[in-house]
Amino acid sequence: MRTETVTSARNPKFKDLLALQEKSRLRREKGLFVVEGRRELGHCLAAGYVPDTVFYCPEILPEGELAALLGGYSPLVIELPRPLYEKAAYRESTEGVLAEIKAKELSLNDLQLPENPLLLVLEAVEKPGNLGAVLRSADAAGADAVLVCDPLTDLFNPNLIRASIGAIFTVPTVAVSSAQAIAWLRSRGIRIYTAQLQDSSLYYDTDLKGPSALVMGTESTGLTPQWREAADRHIRIPMRGRLDSLNVSVSASILLFEAVRQRG
Repeated sequence: MRTETVTSARNPKFKDLLALQEKSRLRREKGLFVVEGRRELGHCLAAGYVPDTVFYCPEILPEGELAALLGGYSPLVIELPRPLYEKAAYRESTEGVLAEIKAKELSLNDLQLPENPLLLVLEAVEKPGNLGAVLRSADAAGADAVLVCDPLTDLFNPNLIRASIGAIFTVPTVAVSSAQAIAWLRSRGIRIYTAQLQDSSLYYDTDLKGPSALVMGTESTGLTPQWREAADRHIRIPMRGRLDSLNVSVSASILLFEAVRQRG
């Protein structure tokens, strides 16, 4: 490994690391994003992403363990003293490694689906933490892909990556417009089930055994008319309390695992 040592927060490489974490514009311009944590980096590399620069703290992560984590990759490795590493790390329980990764974005044409796919579609979900939690549920349920339509956050937002615990790398995830997603789903015979309160059937009374796309909107405004009109069925989760909405990640989990239950 090519190794350097950085001891000052004024070092340009260290300043670039902090800027990449904070600025989506810079991530797009440089084609890089930041992954923090051993597990997340492991999932990222297993998904075929290539590390550009790796920052690690040898007091927390021994060099041998870092080499094993990187496998056959040989990026520039920068050693950081613990105080400087902790300045860059978001987590209180630091794991000793952050990496700048070369971005690659999947398209709909990149998706390789089985004969009977289960997809999750999210429209205009804004909060990275919510999107990350949804991706964890999608991974747990074995969803074949997640389509993020008209996204209000970029898929390489550090908060999203952390909240997903690396599921952004384990579940094929595509950012796309709603119009493109609807046309693509229809062209492949995948039925569209929109989660909404109006004019809907209970989710457990709906047949989800065939090729299915479960579509969720924002907690505040729900789905746009574009999706409601495109739907094959409208489904709802019964609400017994005074509130009329669930967190989108909770709703996604309920619907995904109902599809899993029906499919056996």
